[in-house]
Amino acid sequence: MKTTKVSKLTKARAAVTALALVVAPGVAVIGTATEASAATKISHATATQMFRDVGITWSSSGNCSDRYNSTCTSFEQLNLDTAKGAQTLKKASGCALNITGGTEVGHASGTYSHWNGYKLDYSKYTCVTNYIKTYFSYIGLRGDGAPQWKSGSGNIYADEGNHWDVLYYNCGGC
Repeated sequence: MKTTKVSKLTKARAAVTALALVVAPGVAVIGTATEASAATKISHATATQMFRDVGITWSSSGNCSDRYNSTCTSFEQLNLDTAKGAQTLKKASGCALNITGGTEVGHASGTYSHWNGYKLDYSKYTCVTNYIKTYFSYIGLRGDGAPQWKSGSGNIYADEGNHWDVLYYNCGGC
């Protein structure tokens, strides 16, 4: 079968797209266009501004933001969709939202982990709890026994007793 110039051009464009590396202040995209794990990473400063913009607060037991200190709450290397997901939850629920865990060390490992920018922990306020349990679907217990709810967009909210552990696969309909 003869290869046309169009198919060669299409293949070339696909290869360039797949290998794209986009860098802007505080934002980087690394990986191929088809990788599920490819995500736009943001800096701590970018994340905190995004959270301030919608009234989300954050705290840490160590009153710090060092990614390599487990008593800190860091947003360094947070996925952009995770930050947008927090904004979506805040806007949709109208609840106070306080982040107590970000990308710092000390959380469970794995592909979809805090360290890799997919998760945030929130203070457990009645308003947030009621919103999650009213608008999301209960999907059973996680392996560690934490009850879980799934949003319409597919994000997972696990009740870890004293806080919500949220896994953001996407921005939650932003």
